[in-house]
Amino acid sequence: MAEIREGSAPNFAPPVQEGIVFEFEDEHGDIEQLEFLGLILHNDRRYGFFFPVDDESPAGSSGEVLILEVTELDEEGQPAAFELLMDEGIAQEVYDDFVEATKDIYRFV
Repeated sequence: MAEIREGSAPNFAPPVQEGIVFEFEDEHGDIEQLEFLGLILHNDRRYGFFFPVDDESPAGSSGEVLILEVTELDEEGQPAAFELLMDEGIAQEVYDDFVEATKDIYRFV
């Protein structure tokens, strides 16, 4: 049975299990594999945090994260579409929220 993880802040939804990888198609039609690190709710919007994975950087390793804004929800209210967050000010705000909410889960340097 998978370990259910608890969120450490009311605005944070952690992955159900560590190491979950999703495939996304970018604007060029290339497939990117991204490990889901969690979701932050910020000013009535949702932002997903992802880590790009490949042979050199497998799921569970560390590095720079991508912040994707949820742009569409499915009929159950779950994220169905994402776009790369381009606004640097909002990106810093939600990143700070993510660091605070996950300080007991992830290590930041």
